[in-house]
Amino acid sequence: MEWWMTLLVAGSLLLGLFFAGVPIFLAFLVINVGGVIAFLGPNAFSMVVNSVFDTTTTGTLTAIPLFVLMGEILFRSGSTAVLFDAVDSLIGRVRGRQYVLAMALATVFGALSGSNMAVAAMMGRTVYPAMQSRNYDSKLSIGVILAGASLAPIIPPSVLAIIIATLANVSVAGLLVAGILPGLMISVMCLAYALGRCVLNPALAPGVEADMDRAAPASPAMQLLKCLPFLIIIASVMGFILTGVATPSESAATGVVGALVTAAIFRRLTWEMVWESLGQAAYIASMILLIMATSTMFSQLLAFSGATSNLAELVLQSTLSPGLILLLMMLIVFVFCMFIDQVALMLVVIPIFLPVVEALQFDPVWFWLMMLLNVTIGGITPPFGYAMFAFKGVVPDVDLRTVFRASVPIVCLFILAMVIIYFVPAIATLLPGLL
Repeated sequence: MEWWMTLLVAGSLLLGLFFAGVPIFLAFLVINVGGVIAFLGPNAFSMVVNSVFDTTTTGTLTAIPLFVLMGEILFRSGSTAVLFDAVDSLIGRVRGRQYVLAMALATVFGALSGSNMAVAAMMGRTVYPAMQSRNYDSKLSIGVILAGASLAPIIPPSVLAIIIATLANVSVAGLLVAGILPGLMISVMCLAYALGRCVLNPALAPGVEADMDRAAPASPAMQLLKCLPFLIIIASVMGFILTGVATPSESAATGVVGALVTAAIFRRLTWEMVWESLGQAAYIASMILLIMATSTMFSQLLAFSGATSNLAELVLQSTLSPGLILLLMMLIVFVFCMFIDQVALMLVVIPIFLPVVEALQFDPVWFWLMMLLNVTIGGITPPFGYAMFAFKGVVPDVDLRTVFRASVPIVCLFILAMVIIYFVPAIATLLPGLL
C-alpha cells in the first residue's frame, strides 16, 4: 500500500471511530492491532507491549497526576471560595467590575486547575448567578466566563501542554512557561473587550454605586492575606520551572504540598477530602496515560510505514510558502476541533505534523504553543465545544443558542491573539529562552 493511502486510511478510520463515539483509547487500540497485523505480523505484538511500557513509565508524565491532584485538593476543599470572596472585595469602583472579577478569577483558577471544563463549570455555578442578580448582560457575561475558562489549558500548569510537549519531543518546561505571556495577553484582550463594550453601551452593566452596594465590605489587607497562599502556590510552581530549580514533576509535587497547606490554613483539610481527591486524580491520570500509550503506538506505526517521512518530503518539494503551509495546518485543526475532542485530535495530528515542523524548521515551542491556542479554541467553538457544554450543564436555564452566540467574539479574539503571536513570536519564545 502506498504511503499516502496508509495515512488516509488510518486517519479516516480513526476519525470515524471518534465520530461514532468509541472511547479514544479503544479507537487507537483497534487501529494499532490492525496496523501491527498488516505491517509486522502477529509475532510483533511484543513491540506493542514494549511501547505501552515505555510510554506509561515516561518520567515527565508524572507531572500530570500531580497537577491534577493539586487542583482537586483546592477545589474539593472549598479553598477557592475564600479566593472568590477576597478578589471580589479587592476590585475597586469600576463599571463592569463583575467582568473584571470573572476574568481575574478564571485566570487564577486556570493556573490552579488546568482544565477549561472545570473552570467553566465552577464559574457558571458561582460567578454567573451573581452577575445575573446584578443585571449584567447575559451574553457578555457568558462570553467573559468562557474566555476566562479557555485560559486554563494555556496558562501553566496545563495537562494538555504536557501531553503535546511529550508527544512532540519538546521541552515540557519550555512549553509550559511559553503559555504565560500569551495567556496573560489574551486575558487583557478579553477584559478590554468587555469593559470597552460597557463604555459604548452602559446598559451591559449596572451603575457603579449599585454594583458596589452588593460587594461585601472588608479590609483590603485582610483580603490580600487570604489570596497569599494561592499566589505562593502559583509563584512557586512556575518559579521553580522558570529558574530551573526543579523539573515540572518536582514543581507539581511542590504544588500538591502547597494545596494541602492552603486547605489546612483555611481549616478545610479532611481525610475524606484528600481520599476523594486522590481517587479522582488517579482515575484521570490513568485514563490519560492509557490514551497516550495507545496513541504513541499509532505514531510509531505511521513512522514504520513511511507515511510521516514521505509527507515531510512532499511538503519540502512543494511550491507552497511555509506561511501558507502553517495556515493550512492550523485551519485543519480548527475545523476538526469543532467536532472532535481536542486531546484526541492532537494525538492524531502530532505524529503527522511533527516531521513537517522539523522539515520547515519552525521553532518547535512557538509552533506547538500556536497549536495549543488553536486547540483551546475548540473548547468554545460550536457545535461541540466542551467548555460551553460544561457551562450549560450547571446553568440549565440558559439557552444553548445564547451560549453559542456569546462564544463568537471570544473565538475571534483568540484568533487575533494567534495572528499577533505569528508576527511577534517573542511573546511565546521569550520566557522559554530564559530557561
